Formats: sequence, structure tokens, C-alpha cells
Amino acid sequence: MIWFRTSGPRYLVRIMALVAAVLLWELASDNGFSFYVNFENIPAPSVVGAALGAELAGQEFYLHILHSLERVAIAYVMAVVLGVVIGVAMGRSRWAEDIILPYIELLRPIPAVAWIPLAILMLPTEQSSIVFITFLGALFPVILNTVHGVEQTNGLLVRAARSLGASRTAILWHVVLPGAMPSIVAGLAIGMGVAWFSLLAGEIISGQYGIGYYTWNSYTLIQYPQIIIGMLTIGGLGTLCTLLVRKGCSPLLKWQARGGRS
Repeated sequence: MIWFRTSGPRYLVRIMALVAAVLLWELASDNGFSFYVNFENIPAPSVVGAALGAELAGQEFYLHILHSLERVAIAYVMAVVLGVVIGVAMGRSRWAEDIILPYIELLRPIPAVAWIPLAILMLPTEQSSIVFITFLGALFPVILNTVHGVEQTNGLLVRAARSLGASRTAILWHVVLPGAMPSIVAGLAIGMGVAWFSLLAGEIISGQYGIGYYTWNSYTLIQYPQIIIGMLTIGGLGTLCTLLVRKGCSPLLKWQARGGRS
């Protein structure tokens, strides 16, 4: 009851906002709305819902989801481990930053689609190519947010710990990382979202399974409801995974003061 009184109204507003969007979509599709954005060929939510029911009745749709989840999990874990390590090194060492930063600034703007030919040439299997592309998408947000968090650590706290005899390792674990954690967690959440974005590009080269492949294959077969199902599935899975990341990291941020947003 306490949760319902405090958070219930907010979630109710969010649900109503989604319901309103679905109703507007239904009206636009049923009436062939066309004013800059053309809804004449866009299937209505009722049509998409019927197609989703047919997909859920079979097994292949679940295989697409499982393959995508596996790829994202592998790529994301690698990106988190490597990204945090590199970010901390860059934030704590000018030499590391001067050596690594040029590579990051050069590679970061390259879109995931542009990596597809090189990934096919470099890596032995389609699976490893897709994981590599997804890994790159998640890596850079984690690195940059970790660097930002480490660099913004209060120097007064570092000097106080040093004056009390703390070693460099102790300062890193007990001062720098906790202070940088809000920025690191933000990077982890952003990285998860970009990972799902990059997965769609990576799974274009997959010849069998994956929700990105499902969406692209639906486009080539001109299956409009399935295209929207694939898009919404990617969005839903990305949202769920990002929420899990935030909830999983929330114990690390218990010390952080609440904001003053009304």
C-alpha cells in the first residue's frame, strides 16, 4: 500500500501515456492519416496484436529472442569489464589517456553498420561477428562515462585518504570508484541501450536467428506487422535489460542523495 501511494500514480501516468499513443496509432492507421507522416500502409495495433499472437503460438519467435539475448549478454559483459578497466586507467593516468583516447575518438563515430564487412573478414563465424559489433556499441559509452566519473572524483577526498596513509589501491577502491559510480552506472545503462541498437545491425549478417534478423527478414518479405513486432520486441528487451542494470547497480548508490525533482 505504501508503494502504491508513493509510486502508483507515477506508473499510472506512464501506462496511460502508452495507452493514449496506441489509441492514436489505431485511429491514424484505420483512417489512413497522411500529413507529412503517412499511416496508410502502417498496420494498426489490432493487426499487430493478432500477428503477435500467431508468433507467440509457435517456437521460432522465442528462438530469435534467445539468440539475441545470448549475443547481447556475451558482448555486454565483455564491454563492461574492458570498458571500466580502460576508463579507470584513462581517468587515473595521463599517459593512458594520451595513448588510448585517439583510438576511441577515431573509432567511436563509426556506425555499427560500417563494421559489418570488416567483422566478416576478421572473425571466423557469424556469431563472433555479431557479438563483436554489439560489443563495440556498448564499449564506448562505458569507457567515456567511467573516465568522466573518475576525473570528477573530489580531489579533497583523495588527499584526505592519502594523508591518512591509504595506499593507491585503497584510494582507488574506497574513494575513486565509489565516487565515480553514478557516472559508471549511467554508462552501463547507456551501453546496454546502444548494445541492442548495434545488435540489429550485426544480425543483418546472421543467416538464421536473432530478433534483428527477424525484423530485417520481415522487411525483405514485406511483412509489415512482423516488422513492428520486431521493433517493439527490441525496444521492450532493451528497456527491460536497462532496468535490470539500474536495479542491479542500485545497492552501489545507496550513499547518493536523492535529487530535488518534484
